[in-house]
Amino acid sequence: MKVLVSACLLGRNCKYNGGNNKSEPVMEFLRGREVIPVCPEVLAGLAVPRTPIEIVDGVVTDRNGIVVDGVIRRAVAEILEQIQDEDIQCAVLKARSPTCGVRQVYDGSFSGKLIDGSGVLAQALKDAGIRVLEDEDLPENRE
Repeated sequence: MKVLVSACLLGRNCKYNGGNNKSEPVMEFLRGREVIPVCPEVLAGLAVPRTPIEIVDGVVTDRNGIVVDGVIRRAVAEILEQIQDEDIQCAVLKARSPTCGVRQVYDGSFSGKLIDGSGVLAQALKDAGIRVLEDEDLPENRE
């Protein structure tokens, strides 16, 4: 079985600020599993680094007011198409991301305020019946 993983959690420098979110608990969880790394924002053609994006009234928009919803949703559709014949055990995604957040995302005001909801990829995976975890769901140390 395979695990779909936010590429930033694997140490890939694909965050909006050019950095990554490498997570040792995620790396430990993935040991011995086949990994499929994804970054919907990079797949959508957004630059690294890039202007931050959030979901504003249901539409993915950058801090300058530029709508990137269409390219993000096309990238998510492409990811779903690529994995349709894969045996995906689960997805481990970056918390609070506008594409990958599972339980909360930023509210669209670019002020750091969180609201309940899911990012575009997380919601699409849930809708497809794939179990979705956030990096913060994994224990710091596995016994």
